[in-house]
Amino acid sequence: MFTGIIEELGTVESLEARAAGARLRIGCAKVLEDLSEGASIAVNGVCLTAVGLEAGSFAADLAPETLRRSNLGDLAAGARVNLERSVTPMTRLSGHIVQGHVDATGELVSLEALGDGNFWLKVRVPRELDRYLVRKGSIAIDGISLTIAALDDDVAGVTIIPHTCSHTTLGSARAGARLNIEVDVIAKHVEKLIASRE
Repeated sequence: MFTGIIEELGTVESLEARAAGARLRIGCAKVLEDLSEGASIAVNGVCLTAVGLEAGSFAADLAPETLRRSNLGDLAAGARVNLERSVTPMTRLSGHIVQGHVDATGELVSLEALGDGNFWLKVRVPRELDRYLVRKGSIAIDGISLTIAALDDDVAGVTIIPHTCSHTTLGSARAGARLNIEVDVIAKHVEKLIASRE
């Protein structure tokens, strides 16, 4: 489990296609401090298993499902990625419950400057996820815990504060980019519970 509070920006060293899936290697520093082989780590909000730990980098194997549902297959050497280690029992839950189980990708519509380092982000979300989105509800975009400020048809709007802009990949995001979307898992559980009563 994760909180959506990004700890570090990593740099993709390589993405090696395999017969089924791929292997991703990421250069980083902070998240390696207590990372162990087999530990979970979120890369752009996707829960991966850290393997092949080396000084200054780790690798992770990407299953075909991961490549199909996320933007990780679009990465190339030099790309920046959001990194977060899994929570410990003593970690403050500063964001919301983020599982790292990406539901789909959305399209970045725009990132408009509001002044003083703040931005307004609009992302087009697949229609099948619309029922899980509510104004003032939580959403994880590329693993970043954000609050939905506006909903206009299939476009969600969120405010990006200066810290988030400078400490995540959103500061360099461009219109048309694919972003990983994970909706609030609690909404999905509530939906299933209600459906089972009908």
